[in-house]
Amino acid sequence: MTQPGDPRPAASALSLGERVAEQLRRQITQGEFAPGQRLSEQALSDDLAISRNTLREVFRVLTKDGLLKHVPNRGVFVAVPSIASIIDIYRVRRLIECQALAQAYPRHPAKKRMRDAFEEAMRCRAGDDWPGVGTANMAFHMAVVELADSERLNLLFAQVLAELRLAFGMLQDAEFLHAPFVDRNLAILELAEAGNFEKAAAMLSDYLIHSERLVLAVYARRLADGSIGDL
Repeated sequence: MTQPGDPRPAASALSLGERVAEQLRRQITQGEFAPGQRLSEQALSDDLAISRNTLREVFRVLTKDGLLKHVPNRGVFVAVPSIASIIDIYRVRRLIECQALAQAYPRHPAKKRMRDAFEEAMRCRAGDDWPGVGTANMAFHMAVVELADSERLNLLFAQVLAELRLAFGMLQDAEFLHAPFVDRNLAILELAEAGNFEKAAAMLSDYLIHSERLVLAVYARRLADGSIGDL
């Protein structure tokens, strides 16, 4: 069942191919596929109990979204984000998230989802589950965008988060990437809960600049040592 604020359409409104595409997109967002990983058509069609023709259509959709890449004579792979795409992701994040937060309705229920996501991140941090912290962080920022009350923005941002998770997975250091931002999420949340949305948006803007610089620095370091390559 679709929860309030969930950017995804109800399952009953989707075709089989759309449901499978949404499932794989969600798995990418949750870090279940690694950047550059080859996807076996036979294994996935068996696991998902769908025909290979349906799966090929799903692959076409996710390739168009930039989440997969088809390499002739080699198969379909999870995409490897470039530096340019990471910069563009953060540009989109600043435009959408900061505006949604600055203009939020004081009693918007998405604030509760921000709080729930932060508390989940704290539980994961206490258990040293840094990929879990990353997933909770994604939920926190999705809730920020839900403050805008725009179905189109929700759908667009869900796609952005899937691409962002690919970038995070490629850097292979979840603790380094997420540890600095758990407490920053709390500071933003407390400002939002107090109704100080403009200050929260300004803090979020600085947060995103810091996050972008950190991600690009790790990417550049791994590129230099040959850890990242094209497909």
